[in-house]
Amino acid sequence: MDICRNFRKINKDNYKKFIDKKNMSMRGEFAGVAFSDRMIFIPHCMRNTKICKAKDEGAYYVCAMCKGCKISEIAALAKELGYKKVYVMKGGKAIENILNAEKPKAVIGIACYFEGVQAVKMTEKGKIITQFIPLTKDGCADTDVDLDETKKIIALK
Repeated sequence: MDICRNFRKINKDNYKKFIDKKNMSMRGEFAGVAFSDRMIFIPHCMRNTKICKAKDEGAYYVCAMCKGCKISEIAALAKELGYKKVYVMKGGKAIENILNAEKPKAVIGIACYFEGVQAVKMTEKGKIITQFIPLTKDGCADTDVDLDETKKIIALK
């Protein structure tokens, strides 16, 4: 059992280093992209499912701005700044299709470190400038993110 815990910790540390390096290397370019050319991907596990009124669109949800979780605050700021789109994703597989269809110049991804690494690698292939924000509490439900840090990245210019 201890071997598994150590293995996860090593991987998480490696993922964190990878993400930190990528975020720093792209931060300046990201800041130079117009808000209208940016999108945000948020994991559905951040929703408060007891009160969430988001509209199910198949591979993702559209936030109904019910203020039941932090997603509505993130979506409201993005809308206010003129972001292209905010997606509340059910899974990461659909992201590639959305990127190909929408063609944003930059994206913000919020997720656990493992999913973040996968997404950053995917966006690199498409030459999309990315900023990744790790969940402060991960898992498959009731996850959380540092809202102040998230707002700073969203407003970065």
